[in-house]
Amino acid sequence: MRTVFQRDRDRIIHCKEFRRLKHKTQVFLAPAGDHYRTRLTHVLEVAQIARTIAVSLRLNENLTEAIALGHDLGHTPFGHAGEHMLNKLHPGGFKHYIQSLRVVDFLAGDGAGLNLTWEVRNGIVKHSKGYRDILPEDGAELPATVEGQAVRVADIIAYLNHDLDDALRAAMIREDDIPIAIRRVIGDTSSRRIDTMVRDLIRATLKADDGRLHVSAAMQEIIVELRSYLYDNVYTNEWVHNEFVKARKIIRELYGFFLEYDFPGDLFSTLEWMRSRKRPSTEAPPHRRVCDFIAGMTDRYALDLYKKIFIPEPWGTL
Repeated sequence: MRTVFQRDRDRIIHCKEFRRLKHKTQVFLAPAGDHYRTRLTHVLEVAQIARTIAVSLRLNENLTEAIALGHDLGHTPFGHAGEHMLNKLHPGGFKHYIQSLRVVDFLAGDGAGLNLTWEVRNGIVKHSKGYRDILPEDGAELPATVEGQAVRVADIIAYLNHDLDDALRAAMIREDDIPIAIRRVIGDTSSRRIDTMVRDLIRATLKADDGRLHVSAAMQEIIVELRSYLYDNVYTNEWVHNEFVKARKIIRELYGFFLEYDFPGDLFSTLEWMRSRKRPSTEAPPHRRVCDFIAGMTDRYALDLYKKIFIPEPWGTL
């Protein structure tokens, strides 16, 4: 009844790792406000934008959606602060897009993996850009499918706009602070900015007609400028930075603790509240097991675990 890509999408949606995204940081750590984005709302916004691109360019919508929904399954607690610390601590380094592929191949489904198609797996592992070009000339850096490229662009369109929106909501910046050149070109509301970026992508791609996606030179310049503005005024904001310092400390101390004890049974038996949690696989090397365990945590799970292990509790009355 379903195509292979529909089946892939459904397997992603129904896995536990997907549900945990609702309690993983996008920019604001463990946000108490109901309206700040989380990693889950991010992937949903990416999927919505990517599907619009797919429909307009007559691509495979199910493949596009499956890649979009699975592209961040490997993200750590506390967003890029957690990723940065795991990259320092794990001997093999850590990249969330590689971990996302590891999740769907080996960790999800209680260790059996999700058995996804090659096209979806390729789109997941090739979605990340960092601060490099969105659509580089070197095709080796791009996803092999145009659908994967659509998710790669939708990812940056989504996070630039929703991070800006969250920063405005948090009163970190004001609308008037956004450079006038950016507002003049792409609009002064989130919906207008997204619409302008998507339309530019579709027009430039149809004009080139060469089997890959394109954005205009003018839009590329605006995206770089907006990304730099967010980096300078939001991502490195003093408040955000201070919270990221705390988050990195939590990840570092949890990693050292579990690496030292290597998940012995007697330790876990003393943590009664963890008995319902699935323990990490004992087949991989210690560093790999610890890294997988911590990368799969939600913000609140990491905070609760840190408190349980490192914060003394008052002695009760006998």
